[in-house]
Amino acid sequence: MTTNIQSIHFDADKKLIDFATEKVNKLTHLFDGLISCDIILRLDKASTNENKVAEIKFQAKGQELFSKKQSLSFEESIDLACEALKTQIKKHKEKLLENQ
Repeated sequence: MTTNIQSIHFDADKKLIDFATEKVNKLTHLFDGLISCDIILRLDKASTNENKVAEIKFQAKGQELFSKKQSLSFEESIDLACEALKTQIKKHKEKLLENQ
């Protein structure tokens, strides 16, 4: 699976990129049909401290799975987005099994 990471309005360090890659790679163990993953990390110009946004989009067989979360840190945003995607992947996998 190919993983693309973009950081907007800041430069992501290697530690953050490794963290994001490790998190999405754990999701690939749930479903073999994941083809590619795009991660967009953005620093919003919001007046609150919760301005770290993580958007994760998976291309899966037959569907696109997407999650966008915002919180105090990029790590927390990535965690929340991955949890949401985990649920989506399980539902997608069950739907595929029902259709067989």
